[in-house]
Amino acid sequence: GDVPGARSGRLAPAVGGGRAGPAARGFAARRSATSRSYRYLVWSAPLPEPLLHGLVWHVACPLDVRTMASAADPLLGEHDFRAFCRRPPGASAGAPIVRRVTAARWRRVPEGGADGWGALFGPGAAAPPDPPARGERAGRDAADPFPPALLRFDIAAASFCHQMVRSIVAVLVEAGRGRASAATVTALLASGSRTGAPKPAPPEGLCLESVGYGVTAAPAPPSACGPLGGARAGPSAAPPGPPAPPARPARPGLPPRGAAR
Repeated sequence: GDVPGARSGRLAPAVGGGRAGPAARGFAARRSATSRSYRYLVWSAPLPEPLLHGLVWHVACPLDVRTMASAADPLLGEHDFRAFCRRPPGASAGAPIVRRVTAARWRRVPEGGADGWGALFGPGAAAPPDPPARGERAGRDAADPFPPALLRFDIAAASFCHQMVRSIVAVLVEAGRGRASAATVTALLASGSRTGAPKPAPPEGLCLESVGYGVTAAPAPPSACGPLGGARAGPSAAPPGPPAPPARPARPGLPPRGAAR
């Protein structure tokens, strides 16, 4: 049957179905995964942008992206992330929550081009609407003291704990404000405690971008989040398929598309 179509019919528009195929016995979309990657968007601007509502965390101050990128460096590798995780119910306060982060970086989303945030303002537009005439700028200048920027944070790990990405983003944004640094992140990792850490960033800017299963098969699907937003997530590699008949070489299954969390 049309599994992707049936799934989309029940879950659209929040979740879309792409391809579906067989998986090995015992396969579990969550427990069989060997890697995950998330994306978080921050709108650094004096005023919120209605067209980005629900897709970004609006921070009404300028952010130093280089400082934020530097502060993300200590996250790489295997660490006890208790300071960045919500402890599971019943877990001991002294039990480490070890995770291995393989990538963590910040970048500016370009304003122009088809994938730039300026395209949100209309078909083919490369920038926000033209500024008001000189006589209309007096009030706006006071409210717009710095140019807006859409910032993207990408992080990948073998697995994540609850609220880990949002807690990390909150600390890195504090670094961008000048209130934290790479030393702050290092100290939090060493402490194993959330004491002194800011509350997690809001969920609106977060998207599960891809899930990997450690098997090379069909080409990876395009980013589930897209350049700016979205609410879908799909694996970056296919789960293992069932054994093939003896007369034919084994073939891995096609990658299913999963729901965002």
